[in-house]
Order: sequence, then structure tokens, then C-alpha cells
Amino acid sequence: VQLQASGGGLVQAGGSLRLSCAASLNIFSGYGMGWYRQAPGKQRVLVARVSSRGTPVYADSVQGRFTISRDAAKGTVDLQMNDLKPEDTAVYYCNRWPSSVTVAWGKGTLVTVSS
Repeated sequence: VQLQASGGGLVQAGGSLRLSCAASLNIFSGYGMGWYRQAPGKQRVLVARVSSRGTPVYADSVQGRFTISRDAAKGTVDLQMNDLKPEDTAVYYCNRWPSSVTVAWGKGTLVTVSS
């Protein structure tokens, strides 16, 4: 497994989802990891990242609603998404951060938020 994102689905506005990303240890270990999203017709953007030591940083659009975490033992990066909004609708991907060290993108997981 290189990068495998899961946990997406259909949820009403105000609801929650938890995304999980399983990464091969050669991808995960020692690198910052990020969750990115791509809405229809738009470019892929970073929404949250976590350093190799666990320090999180969030995009303004998700600050206070999303929480990123990583489990070094499992090689996973999770994204807890609360108070979801229709504008959060996108395909979500995980990968290394920064973009200069990203590897091949996985399929991502689709999040659809209905109003």
C-alpha cells in the first residue's frame, strides 16, 4: 500500500466524518503528511498538515472544524471533520507535505456534504 484514503461518504451539513489514510512506512516515516482536497473543477489544495513530530497546521477554511493526527506506529494519518459544510464537498487525498516531496497520488475518498 502506498497511500490509501478511506472514510468518505455522504453527510448532511453540520455532520461529521473521519477520514483515514494508510501509508507505506517508506512514505510516512520522517515526513510531514497532509490532507488535500480537490473540488469539482478546481485545483487540489492542502487543507491540513501535520509535521513528523505531530504539529498540525490548518487552512483558514477548516480551522476549528477539522483535526489532523498521525499514528507513527500504524503509519496512518486521520482527519476528523466536524461541522461539515457544502463547500467541503471534494475528493480528499493524503500525501506527504510539502508538495516538493509528494509521491504518486492515491485514488482519494469522496466527501459529499448536502445542504
